[in-house]
Amino acid sequence: MEKVKAKKHLGQHFLTDESIAKDIADTLGLTSYSTVLEIGPGMGVLTKYLLEKDFTTYVIEIDTESVAYLEAHYPKLHGKIISKDFLKYNLNEVFEGKPFAIIGNFPYNISTQIVFRCLEMREQVPEFSGMFQKEVAERICSKKGSKVYGILSVLTQAFYDTEYLFTVNENVFNPPPKVKSGVLRLRRKENFHIACNEKLFFSVVKTAFQQRRKTLRNSLKSFNLADNLKEDSIFDLRPEQLSVEQFIELTLKIEANAV
Repeated sequence: MEKVKAKKHLGQHFLTDESIAKDIADTLGLTSYSTVLEIGPGMGVLTKYLLEKDFTTYVIEIDTESVAYLEAHYPKLHGKIISKDFLKYNLNEVFEGKPFAIIGNFPYNISTQIVFRCLEMREQVPEFSGMFQKEVAERICSKKGSKVYGILSVLTQAFYDTEYLFTVNENVFNPPPKVKSGVLRLRRKENFHIACNEKLFFSVVKTAFQQRRKTLRNSLKSFNLADNLKEDSIFDLRPEQLSVEQFIELTLKIEANAV
């Protein structure tokens, strides 16, 4: 099993096991796009296998030392290295509204922000896969009733089918993290336009889970619910008891009946 040298920056633990890198690259499989964006490629351990695929690979990397390394060692990336902050950069300066997939060994400290950014770009992102801290990957994929089911679970699953693929142990990173990692895949739903006001839906979900131990009748008081609506049995539930579909139903009720 070949090992590669790597380094750590911005909270990132770099993968050194080539077989796992190949497995992650193989998680992308839809045909609705021809371009892939890798976030935080570092020394290119995953990039190498992406470049073997039929699609066009771009990378976005904020670390200048990593950018220099990639330019020197991966000539196929010429003109396809975006030296910007993924969370702040307008990617349509490169992709011009066209679809692209997202993949990466994501830095733990910004991984949830990366998912939320992906959700903002869901019109263009039909597939998303990569490696997270294991508990974050499990949270994204968890279903109602789970202790880790929450904002990230509901908002992601409203638009994507989520799949936890496999667990990665600590010893295949440099430096080794203190926790295991998990690889997941998101595939956008065929109908990913939800049947309610999306801005209100996001607000209802976030507000509900901010006081997750309370019933919805108490946690959603700030929405100035009409008295007759508050008598609806759905408000007897706590947020982790609602499926994505029930949160959409709840949003529709609030939209129609709020004072």
